[in-house]
Amino acid sequence: MTEVSIIVIILVIIAIVKGVRIVPQGEEWVVERLGKFAGILAPGLHVINPVLSTVSYKVTTKDIILDVPEQEVITRDNAVILANAVAFIKVSNIERAVYGIENFREAMRNMVQTSLRSIIGGMDLNQALTSRDRIKAELKEAIADEALDWGLTVKSVEIQDIKPSANMQDAMERQAAAERERVAVVTEAEGAKQSLILNAEARLEAARKDAEAQMVGARASAEAIKMITEAVKENNASATFLLGDRYIQSLQKMADSHNSKIVVMPGDVISAVKSLVGGGK
Repeated sequence: MTEVSIIVIILVIIAIVKGVRIVPQGEEWVVERLGKFAGILAPGLHVINPVLSTVSYKVTTKDIILDVPEQEVITRDNAVILANAVAFIKVSNIERAVYGIENFREAMRNMVQTSLRSIIGGMDLNQALTSRDRIKAELKEAIADEALDWGLTVKSVEIQDIKPSANMQDAMERQAAAERERVAVVTEAEGAKQSLILNAEARLEAARKDAEAQMVGARASAEAIKMITEAVKENNASATFLLGDRYIQSLQKMADSHNSKIVVMPGDVISAVKSLVGGGK
């Protein structure tokens, strides 16, 4: 075997090694011929021209998980929150994904970050913390069209975490403590107010009852006087005895009083009593 034959055999072996390509399942390879897009190799065994053609890109056809780093976002009411997300995308057009954007993974990651800031920036703090489904839906809608231009399909977008920043959490805790203190003060004031109202109502009710009792007593006294008056029209002996007894009791109390020094008594008590009831004739 001559040297030329040996060289030819070596070149053939190199050509076979360089030209035979086995594409694994889950990938598709982009072939360029003389620097220009020539075709796509599907999974399986392929033979290409090792001199004119080269495999320039190996693209996965499986779903791609893009982890979007945590970032600070300012809400519409100037609150700072931390948010991060994860996007699930799939290459649907390899030619566009390879030649339409320099690095479609990084491009999609930046697109998700920018859109997430824009969506949360249009919300209040409470809305941002309680509207995960709304943010997710708006985020997917915002990036879907751009991803399609890059040969990508957005399968899903999930919000991993959304929370106030450390300083914001501290401010919220102080605000909550102040609100609890305010509620406690208001509750205590309302209790004192209700106590005063109840005491006033109790005093009013007591005064009303006292007035009613006095009215009842007055009516009873008037009735008693009326009955006595009717009784003494015919015979005033009972009235004389009653008034005389009350008169003597009053004089006795005056005599027992420490402030009384002199007690003056009429000479004729019976005549005095009779004169009170109109019987002194």
